[in-house]
Amino acid sequence: MPFAASQEHLRVRTPSGRHTVIRSLHDLGLAAWFGGSLMGAVGLNGAARQEGATDASKARIASAGWTTWMPVSAAAIGAHLYGDGGLLAVNAHRLAKQKGVGASCAAKTVVTAAALAATAYARILGKKIDLATSVDPHDLEKAARHPIDTDKARRHLACVQWAVPALTGCLVVLNTLQGEQQRPLEQLRGMWDHARSTAPLIH
Repeated sequence: MPFAASQEHLRVRTPSGRHTVIRSLHDLGLAAWFGGSLMGAVGLNGAARQEGATDASKARIASAGWTTWMPVSAAAIGAHLYGDGGLLAVNAHRLAKQKGVGASCAAKTVVTAAALAATAYARILGKKIDLATSVDPHDLEKAARHPIDTDKARRHLACVQWAVPALTGCLVVLNTLQGEQQRPLEQLRGMWDHARSTAPLIH
C-alpha cells in the first residue's frame, strides 16, 4: 500500500500545545552565550589592553571580568541545553519523517559540542594565566606546582575566545534554519521528499 504509506508520511502534525518556556530557555540562553562571549572578546579584553600597564595587569583585569561573568555564562549555557533537549523531544516526529531536519540537528549537535569545548578550554586557560600573573602568594604557589608557558597560553586564549562567539553565531544561524523548516509548507515538502526516498514507487 505505497499510496497509503505516503499519506501517513505526509501528515503534518501540529503541536498539541505551545512550548513557550523551553523555546525561551533555548533562545535566551543562546543569546546570552553568544552576546557575552562576543562582548568579552571585544569589549572586556579591549578594555584590559587599554587600562593595563603591564601584561600581568592586563591579564588580571580581563580575568576579573571573565570570572564575574562565568556564573551567568554557565546558567545561560545550561538554559540553552535544557531548552534544546526539550525542543528535540517535541520535534521528534519531524526528525524521523521530515527530510533535512536530521541533518540540521546533527550539525547543531556538532557545533554545540565544539562551542562547549571552546568555552571550557578558554576558562581553563584563563584560570591558569590568572594564577600565573596573580600577586597572591597562595595563587603563585599553585601556579608553581603546574607551571605553564604564559605567552603561549595567552596566544591560545586569544584564539579560543574568538572561537566561542564564532561557533555560537553558527548556532544562531542553524536555529534560524530550523525555524524555517518548521513552516507548514517546508514540513510538507520535507515529508514528501522523505516519503519518496523510503517508498520508491511514489511519483
